[in-house]
Amino acid sequence: MPQISVKKNPIDRGMIMGDKLANPAPLGLFGFGMTTVLLNLHNAGFYPLGSMILAMGLVYGGLAQVIAGIMEYKKGNTFGTLAFSSYGLFWWSLVILLLLPNFTLLSPAVTAPDDTAMAAYFFMWGMFTLLMFFGTIKMNRALQFVFSSLTVLFFLLTLVRLTGNADIAMIAGYEGIICGASAIYAGLAEVLNEVYGRIVLPLCPVNK
Repeated sequence: MPQISVKKNPIDRGMIMGDKLANPAPLGLFGFGMTTVLLNLHNAGFYPLGSMILAMGLVYGGLAQVIAGIMEYKKGNTFGTLAFSSYGLFWWSLVILLLLPNFTLLSPAVTAPDDTAMAAYFFMWGMFTLLMFFGTIKMNRALQFVFSSLTVLFFLLTLVRLTGNADIAMIAGYEGIICGASAIYAGLAEVLNEVYGRIVLPLCPVNK
């Protein structure tokens, strides 16, 4: 339910105004989904890693999700705060991992992470996402799919770093495209269902 904060006009104490807070989830879901799709188009081999992906990671995947997390905090949503803030900072950390070794002031003190280090990085994010998935069990099927497919994606990326297998990398890319698209769907469903006041795109809520 949207939160309502009731305020009294200091001039007319008898007048009551309603202040409806917007739903920040679509912002976070679109920021995550679109950036994930673009990164995994690269992983699937459609184009090389470039500034387009890094810029999306910093701004829409990173900043937008952190903003969504702050908005969820103001609404009292602990799950949304943790999820959006964490994945926003994931995108920032990933971009920093890629760019930091290129700063000449830090070289050679800071070196690029090797495959083992990146495998550990993706594995920890996979474990985090798996744990967060259990929080979606009482929400809806759409979010369950987003978090379960993201868990699979992180573990596939871990395998890619451990094995160097190009086929697994391509599979991870296509799986990541599906994961990102599912987040876009969930975000769009929340927007359209609110705008039209009815279920346009089903999220399939869990019966509590």
